[in-house]
Parts: sequence; C-alpha cells; structure tokens
Amino acid sequence: MDEAKVPCPACHESPGNSERRSHHSEKTIRELVSRMNRIEGQVRGIRGMIERHVYCDDILNQISSAQSALHGVARLLLEKHMKSCVAEQLQAGDEQVVDEVLKTIFKLIK
Repeated sequence: MDEAKVPCPACHESPGNSERRSHHSEKTIRELVSRMNRIEGQVRGIRGMIERHVYCDDILNQISSAQSALHGVARLLLEKHMKSCVAEQLQAGDEQVVDEVLKTIFKLIK
C-alpha cells in the first residue's frame, strides 16, 4: 500500500506561494525525523563528553559517528529527492533541476 504524498509545490505552486517544498511520504518524513532525533541526542552526548573532560580521542570518535549518521540522512534524502522531486521536474521539462542537484551533490562530497 502506497502512502499518500502531498502534491509537489515545485510542480504545482499555489497562487501567492513561490516557496518550493518537498512532498515525501509520511513514512519517509518519520524516518528522517527519527534519524535526526538520534543525531541530536548524539550531539548532546558529545557536548556532555566535552563538559566532563572526556579523553579527546573518545570525543573525536563520537563526532565521527555523528557525521556518519548525518551523511546517512543526506544519502536517504538525496535518494528520495532524485526519485520524486527531480524525476517529476524532468518529466515536466525542467532541465535546470539537473544543474541544481549537481551543485548540491558537489557540496555534499566536499
């Protein structure tokens, strides 16, 4: 059973609303929010480690773990973006979306 998606405002803009928004399924939104909540907890834990004067190498390992988790969120979001927003814009004839997504990917891989 497919979850309902909100129409893509990039493709179906409302009058007076030029802001683009995502249109991912509720399942995808829940997964992204869940991952971000875990990352937020990791970052709070890192701050606590710093405040408790935990050994630097241990803190650096936790920072690496949090960065990896953020990369995971970015990969998931990029995948969903490519399969929905970008695909729809290409089908609508908007070739400029390719340059936009390439610019974003180049930022991610810096």
